[in-house]
Amino acid sequence: MTAVLALVTSLMWGLADFGGGLLTRRMPALTVVVVSQALAAAVLGAVVIAMGGWSEWGGQLWFAAAAGLVGPVAMLAFYKALAQGPMGVVSPLASLAVVVPVAAGLALGERPGWIQAVGIGVAVAGVVLAGGPELRGAPVQRQTVVLTLVSALGFGAVMALIEHAGTGTMAGLFTALFVQRVCNVAVGGGALYVQVKRGTPALPPGLDVRALAAALPALAFVGLADVAANGTYMLATRYGPVTTAAVLASLYPVVTALAARGVLREKLRAVQTAGAGLALVGTVLLASS
Repeated sequence: MTAVLALVTSLMWGLADFGGGLLTRRMPALTVVVVSQALAAAVLGAVVIAMGGWSEWGGQLWFAAAAGLVGPVAMLAFYKALAQGPMGVVSPLASLAVVVPVAAGLALGERPGWIQAVGIGVAVAGVVLAGGPELRGAPVQRQTVVLTLVSALGFGAVMALIEHAGTGTMAGLFTALFVQRVCNVAVGGGALYVQVKRGTPALPPGLDVRALAAALPALAFVGLADVAANGTYMLATRYGPVTTAAVLASLYPVVTALAARGVLREKLRAVQTAGAGLALVGTVLLASS
């Protein structure tokens, strides 16, 4: 069950990243983050009320709040690094986020068997290669590397934190996800407000409120897919080892690359194809252990 849920997580995160990437071609990344997360928070709020999730408030929600505060910072650092480029360096480095939850699992006493250990190594290598690392070319700016590593640390911290959020019930899970989204919107909304005050518009010239309204379904999909990914990851860590769940959930770059191939007809580089193959081999090893 852990393997299935973690793979669903990677599918949802991959589709959310792909959808978010498409939307950021039309509007600022910060606007995409805030609006998509606000829509997801509204849906989750309704679910929490319907399920009586308010009774699930407890100390564990601090983990959800912390994840909600860290997430937007990591995402903004990632987008800024992507803007500076090159993507072939940024994407593989950001995928190293998996190291954080795996290290946390090992620190908490998890000891994978040798088949799992091999599967983890193969899958992580596949994830990095799926990002299409650029081994040649001009030197990368030090700021770009720092921003990418900050985003990787942040994404990994979110995975490690949400594992401990929730009370174990479905109502508790939805409440934790709601708290996380509210904090996402608070941090992202604050950054967006500062950006607008400094003279940078929330919407680019030529894109009015009507166009934003037309994009709401796509924005809602991005936000809800991210929510679904967080939820299935939380469940995956409860059914099995964090080391397995974290690695399998981190296969989302493969999903994003395949979605770009299928929808945008982007050609996969040889290194990305090799990475996808290694990720598949690692998945089989982890699922069979």
